[in-house]
Amino acid sequence: MIAAAESVPVQLRKSWAKSKHFSPSTCGGLNDCITMGSIVSTAQKHNHQRHQSVSQMEQQVADLERELHKQKELRVAFRTRMERTQDYLKYCLQTAQDNGLLDIITGNKDHHQEEALLPSNMIGTNTTPKSPDTMQKDSDLAGIVHQAKMNGWYIDPVEIELHEKIGQGSTAEIYKATWRGLDVAVKCISSDYFRSIEGGVAYFIQEVETLSRQRHKFVLQLMGACLEPPNFAWLVTEFLGTTLKHWLHGSGKRRKERLVPVPPLKDRIARALEIAQAMQYLHEQKPKVIHRDLKPSNIFLDDANHAIVADFGHARFLSDEEKALTGETGTYVYMAPEVIRCEPYNEKCDVYSFGVILNELITGDHPYIATDSGPSKIAMEVAEGNVRPALPEDDGHQLGELINLICLSWNQDASLRPSFARITSSLRDIQRMFIYSF
Repeated sequence: MIAAAESVPVQLRKSWAKSKHFSPSTCGGLNDCITMGSIVSTAQKHNHQRHQSVSQMEQQVADLERELHKQKELRVAFRTRMERTQDYLKYCLQTAQDNGLLDIITGNKDHHQEEALLPSNMIGTNTTPKSPDTMQKDSDLAGIVHQAKMNGWYIDPVEIELHEKIGQGSTAEIYKATWRGLDVAVKCISSDYFRSIEGGVAYFIQEVETLSRQRHKFVLQLMGACLEPPNFAWLVTEFLGTTLKHWLHGSGKRRKERLVPVPPLKDRIARALEIAQAMQYLHEQKPKVIHRDLKPSNIFLDDANHAIVADFGHARFLSDEEKALTGETGTYVYMAPEVIRCEPYNEKCDVYSFGVILNELITGDHPYIATDSGPSKIAMEVAEGNVRPALPEDDGHQLGELINLICLSWNQDASLRPSFARITSSLRDIQRMFIYSF
């Protein structure tokens, strides 16, 4: 206290001494004020240091958050790039398989040629005991053969007279043929398919079983089957002369210019409704049937130009207890984003494909015909939600409901896509509106 008082300037103490209000207690109060001032000054210094420390910590947290966000963006970009690479490699592999390059690479072609040089009684002989999987396949095949014979649709290959080839895919050829005096179509699964695909017999049985269950006027009717894979794995169906693709675009490959006139809009809406009715029937079965490769070339037209949904080579059953399927299948241009990304999916993948087909029917154009990008690049953009086929122009404001239905059907979020029951109902209302309008 005394030391603090002594630090006050001499002139100031003299002026205080002359003051009539000065007293010893005044000096004590002054010393207390000086001491308190010193304490307050120290506290302010500590507060300033604490504030600086907090600011530095906040800055460090902000820097860490920015770095974390940057790392997340890099991870997403890396994952996207990996997915694109994976999709491209799958596309290359499929192209190689479709063009026979895969057989050359793996040596399967040489193996088949060697088989041709062997005596016929030595081809296909195998002294190795059958594995449990092989025994299961034999059992499944025997079961479907028994079912076919019991229900009257088992066909001996000698009953069929094959004529000209009318179609070809990566795994089968389709012929016009005669069976018991009737014109029929015969889908002949390639014997190489069963040699190259491990589950080939199982997939064939699945397709036969799927077709044998169908009883709908807009779904292809199975008349019978030859059930002797690998040489006679034949599906015999009603003969249908043209496809939706040919009806809409004419013959030949994709072109920007049209070769045939666009069918009347009311007829195109009618075809869309028939496809939706067929798909509603398939999806409402127990278990539901997922087509997984819905596209115009897999939809035929009968003599009255009614749409017939066909080609169940990729179809699968999906029970209500099963949440979703996985694995990429189908055709890129019509393939749903979740399928392209190899994510779990369900029957809504067919709804997406239908949305692309409906848009194709209304516009009269092939999907993505204006772009020079290949199927794999288009698929990558579709998977990320960046691209869809060009929508129809609605100058007369008459296509609004159709455009809305198209956009709902190919929504990026599968859960927001409508069911085929809802699509069928909407198309019926639209059809009535156009009948009354024209």
